[in-house]
Amino acid sequence: MNLHGTVAEGFEPVRDAFARNFTALGERGAAVAVYRDGRKVVDLWGGTRDVDGTPGTEPWRRGTAQVVRSATKGVAAAVPLLLHRRGELDLDAPVGEYWPEFKAHGKERVPVRHVLNHRAGLPVLDRPLSPEDALDPLRGPAAVAAQSPVWEPGTDHGYHALTYGWLLDELVRRVSGGRGAGQWIADEIAGPLGLDLWVGLPAAEEEADRAGRVGRLAEPEPSRPGSGPRLRPKRSVTEAYENPESLTRRAFAAITPFPDQNDPVYRAAALPAANGIATADGLARFYAALIGEVDGVTRGVRLFDRATMELARAEESAGPDRVLVVGTRFGLGYMLHGSASPFLGPGSFGHPGRGGSLGFADPEAGIALGYVTNGFRKTVTADPRAQALVRAVRASLAQGPS
Repeated sequence: MNLHGTVAEGFEPVRDAFARNFTALGERGAAVAVYRDGRKVVDLWGGTRDVDGTPGTEPWRRGTAQVVRSATKGVAAAVPLLLHRRGELDLDAPVGEYWPEFKAHGKERVPVRHVLNHRAGLPVLDRPLSPEDALDPLRGPAAVAAQSPVWEPGTDHGYHALTYGWLLDELVRRVSGGRGAGQWIADEIAGPLGLDLWVGLPAAEEEADRAGRVGRLAEPEPSRPGSGPRLRPKRSVTEAYENPESLTRRAFAAITPFPDQNDPVYRAAALPAANGIATADGLARFYAALIGEVDGVTRGVRLFDRATMELARAEESAGPDRVLVVGTRFGLGYMLHGSASPFLGPGSFGHPGRGGSLGFADPEAGIALGYVTNGFRKTVTADPRAQALVRAVRASLAQGPS
C-alpha cells in the first residue's frame, strides 16, 4: 500500500496506525488529518478513491472528499450555536416560537436545546419518507412537525439519527430568512475558512469529480494477524437493530429505502444529519477553528469563542440511549467523550459517522482530528480504524511536544 502525505516529528505513530488500517483492517481508501494548536501536524492519504478498488480505479489524491454520514451532525451543530452567539436564536425558547407548525401534538414547549441534545422525543417517523421526499427541503421538516413524540420531551434522550437534520435545518431556515443549514455552512463557515466541506455538494464540485464512491466493507477476519480483538455487541444491541419495531430500527429507517449515497442527486441535497461531504483536512480544520485560530491564509479566523465552545461540550444528556441502546453522552449537537464514542480525553467533543468517519476536537490538548473513508463497516459510534488513529494521537502526545 502506497501512503502519501506528511507527519510532523513526534506524530509517526499516527502514520503507523494509518498504514495498519490498510494491512490489518481492510481499509480501501482513506485520509486522516490532525491539527495541533492550529498547525497541521498530520496529513495522510492512501488507497483508491472508490471503495470497489477494481483495476483502473483512480488512487486517492490530496483533496479527495467522501460522504461522512453522521460526522455531518458536528458541522451542522455549529450553525445554531453561532446563531445563538449572535443573539438570533434562543436555545431555551420553544421551537414553535420560530416554527409555528412544530407545535402540533403536544410539542408546544419543546425548547431548541432539546433538538441539539437528542431529548426532543422525535427520533422516528410513523410514516417513513421515500428518498424523493427525504431530499425535498420542505417535506422532511413537515413530517417531523407532524410527528408525535415517542417519549415526553426532556425526560429522556435517544439518538435522532435522521430527524436531527430536518429539525436543525428548518430551525436555521426560519431564523435565517430562508437560508438552510447547508448554505449557511457554505457562506459562514466553509468559505471563510477555506474548507473542502459541503452539506449539499455544488454542481461545480460534482463535475470536478471531487467525491469518491463509498460502500460497505466486509468485516476483517478475526484471526488475521494484527486485526485486534473482535468486539461482540451486547445481545440487547443486536436485538434492537434486528427488531423492525424497535426505536433503533425505526430511527435509522426514517428514510426507506435509503438513497444511493453515490447518486449526484443525493450528494447535491442538504441533509445536515447524514450527507456532508468532506476531506479529512476540511473536517479537521473545521474542528481546529472551533477551539482556536488556524494557521495559513485564515490565521485569525475562529468559529467559537470560549463561551460557545464550553456551551457545545457541556453535558446535556448522559446514560442509556433509547435509540442506540448503549450509554451515550451529548452536549449541544456534539457527542462527548465516553465509552460509546471514545475521543482523546474527557474534554473532547465531536461526532462520528456511522461506519467509519470521525471529527473531533480536544481543547486541552489543542488537537483537532478528521478521518474520512470510503469503506463503511457495521459500527455506529466507535469504528476500530478511527479508534486506532485516536490511540496513535494519544501515544504521540505522550512522547512529548513535537
